[in-house]
Amino acid sequence: MIEPRDFAVIIQKIAHQFHPVVAFNPAKEKIAALDLSPGNKNFTPENFESTLTLSDFVNTQRGNARAKFLIGGYNETRNMYRRSGLFDTNLTEDASMAEEPRNVHLGIDVWGEEDSAVSAPLGGMVHSYAFNNHFGDYGATIILQHQVDMLNFYTLYGHLALKDLANIRSGQFITRGETFAHFGTPAENGDWPPHLHFQIILEMDQWEGDYPGVCKKSEAVKYLMNSPDPDSILNLRRYL
Repeated sequence: MIEPRDFAVIIQKIAHQFHPVVAFNPAKEKIAALDLSPGNKNFTPENFESTLTLSDFVNTQRGNARAKFLIGGYNETRNMYRRSGLFDTNLTEDASMAEEPRNVHLGIDVWGEEDSAVSAPLGGMVHSYAFNNHFGDYGATIILQHQVDMLNFYTLYGHLALKDLANIRSGQFITRGETFAHFGTPAENGDWPPHLHFQIILEMDQWEGDYPGVCKKSEAVKYLMNSPDPDSILNLRRYL
């Protein structure tokens, strides 16, 4: 496994080379933070009781901020995953068997308009892809494999449009800056408001077309070590 410290050094060294994952012009456009944790007293269970109410909340926040995108979520505790039984299961055998929700988010979410373009931050190969078609899941998902300084790592793109899977194949090369995906609609993205889940993965193990984007607190140390802060590649937090 790549040591997180080694990964951080490499990423910092090549950070100036990354192409934007989403199109954003800081001179003319705005992004804002979206807090979906229990610490946000304005985000209540009523706001995530359905896809419609959650969409209304996200769209209202984005409209009030006059922002093209809302971003946030890395290492954020979220109660909204209670809406789906998908998050009730353990990911590892050593996780607590007691009642414990899977609610620690391992990626960054970029919330915006459906069909927003997604581009590769650097060249890579399609590792795998899948339509994870369960309520609350990723929906259409693509995972890219990258190699920098002889070290391999992966980037996961979740909640995409189904059309993005139509002409893609494992082993296909995606060039830096190539638009290869788009924000999906709720019908194809796991029943979420349109957004991109972006996650870095150092070791994929045996996963294909999928990798946990949410874990239990008892699993968090392991999974956060394997999924370092995605903003090291996104570089969007600096615009907040």
